[in-house]
Amino acid sequence: MRNDELPTFTALGVSPDLTAVLEDAGISTPFPVQRLCIPDALAGHDVCGKAKTGSGKTLAFGLPLVERIDSTDKPFLSGLVLEPTRELALQVAKVLRPLAEARNLRLTAVYGGAPMGKQISALKAGSDIVVATPGRLIDLVDRGAADLTALSAVVIDEADRMADMGFLPQVEWLLRRVEKDHQTLLFSATLDGGIQSLVDRYQHDPVFHEVGSPMVTVELMSHRFLLVHEMDRPKVAAAITESSERSLIFVNTKRQADKVARDLVDLGVNAKAIHGDLRQEHRERALRRFSEGKLSVLVATDVAARGLDIDELDLVVHFDPAPDHKTYLHRSGRTARAGATGLAVTLVLWNQELEVRRLKRRLDIELPIVEMFSNDPRLADLASWDPAAEEGAA
Repeated sequence: MRNDELPTFTALGVSPDLTAVLEDAGISTPFPVQRLCIPDALAGHDVCGKAKTGSGKTLAFGLPLVERIDSTDKPFLSGLVLEPTRELALQVAKVLRPLAEARNLRLTAVYGGAPMGKQISALKAGSDIVVATPGRLIDLVDRGAADLTALSAVVIDEADRMADMGFLPQVEWLLRRVEKDHQTLLFSATLDGGIQSLVDRYQHDPVFHEVGSPMVTVELMSHRFLLVHEMDRPKVAAAITESSERSLIFVNTKRQADKVARDLVDLGVNAKAIHGDLRQEHRERALRRFSEGKLSVLVATDVAARGLDIDELDLVVHFDPAPDHKTYLHRSGRTARAGATGLAVTLVLWNQELEVRRLKRRLDIELPIVEMFSNDPRLADLASWDPAAEEGAA
């Protein structure tokens, strides 16, 4: 299907006032998950979507959610979106807020690590839509600040991550508090185990849609594996990031994140670390500056980066090699959002070669591990360099 044959948001049933908000944000063509899910969700069906982060599912559930909320239901809370992490809750709220404002709907994001008093005040002032992490929302319900009984729509986003993080009992606790007949939209990368039980218990005759996963995008990415020396590794990373507007560097521990960020700053790189021990306001500020292009390098642990949805990210550096192929794809796939391409670079120490060779075999990547020092001119444009042409590579 050519681009001029792709359906518009209007053709999917989205109202002109909301399509105008999308157009102002430069969004005109629906992604596959949106083309599949929006018509059924607008029709009032429960929808079960199998799709991963980066596929465009926020608008797939957000547009129908805003469309179908009856503003005459005020002051009752009408729509709920559950997210596994505070970062993802903030990102989803950022996407949905302009749409809600176009309908004069009030949207509140509630999550742990932020002052509860402000969130209670916002809820008591009246909220039509809440984007929440499960634990904080339970606290607010227990305190009488949030009432879920009159919800008309519930979205369970990233259900597989909810399960991975042990949140499914909390999700079910919340769902049991919804008394009114309501629509339930569930999105997950997988539908096995506990996820299927959520579908069976809390969705009524759902319409299933599956979108090809952007995580399994080895073909869409350029991969490079560099043999480096421990003392030279920060300089190699700094040299690689010079050619990128925004780079995400992955490390395995919080301590390593702080150290690598400090080393990069000492080398003149505009870098910040993000991990669970940082105060929430510091994490939010770093993410916001990174998303706005004011911070060029973010150094993150896998847990801290869980759920991040950052557009136009062209470089991922595995400062510490990924422990397994799934983690590699999860990290690297952040450069291959919605069909985009990107570069994933793994830095390999001498005692990590064997595990990285196993990783490459598991990923079916037949590229050599090439030794490089920080003064190597090839680091300035690794995407154009062909490692397969190297002789004597590892």
